Parts: sequence; C-alpha cells; structure tokens
Amino acid sequence: MLSATPTLIKIIHVTITDDTLSIDLEDGRSIEVPIGWYPRLAYGTPVERANFQISSAGYGIHWPDLDEDLGVEGILLGKKSSESPSSFKRWLQQRQPDLTD
Repeated sequence: MLSATPTLIKIIHVTITDDTLSIDLEDGRSIEVPIGWYPRLAYGTPVERANFQISSAGYGIHWPDLDEDLGVEGILLGKKSSESPSSFKRWLQQRQPDLTD
C-alpha cells in the first residue's frame, strides 16, 4: 500500500486587497480567499498588509506588523483563522487602546 504524503507547493507571489488574499503557486495555480477569513489582515491597514514576507522555504507568509502567519497548506485546505475571539479582541485593544467593550 502506498502512503499519500502531500507535497507542499511553494508560494511565488502574493496579492492582497481590501477584499481578497491571492497567492500564485509554483505549479501555476492561483488561489483567492476572502480577507475576512483572517481578521488581522482584514483589520490591518493597506500599508501593514503590504508589508509581508514569503518564507525562505516558500510555504508560508508572515506579516510582521500584524503578527500574522499563514501557511500554504491551510490556505489550500480552505482553513480560516482559528484565533479565539478573546485573543483577537486583545490584539485589537493593543492597536486601539481606547477601544471599549
């Protein structure tokens, strides 16, 4: 019996707008997902969203200004952010100290 070990495909280009995150993969596919799946990206400014790095291995994206990391596997599987509401609320409050409950 053969075991199916998925082979990750590298990210070669990222485009992010107010509505979508699009990634181009080395195998020619392009994947587009709603930015709302990732609240930190959705709440980030255009400048913060534009400041990202594709990991050196090519399997992830890091936004240092937003403390957000996404992997190609999760994006391909359609996984949304799993951050808890309380964690996200704390993050928002750090960005906007005058945010009220």
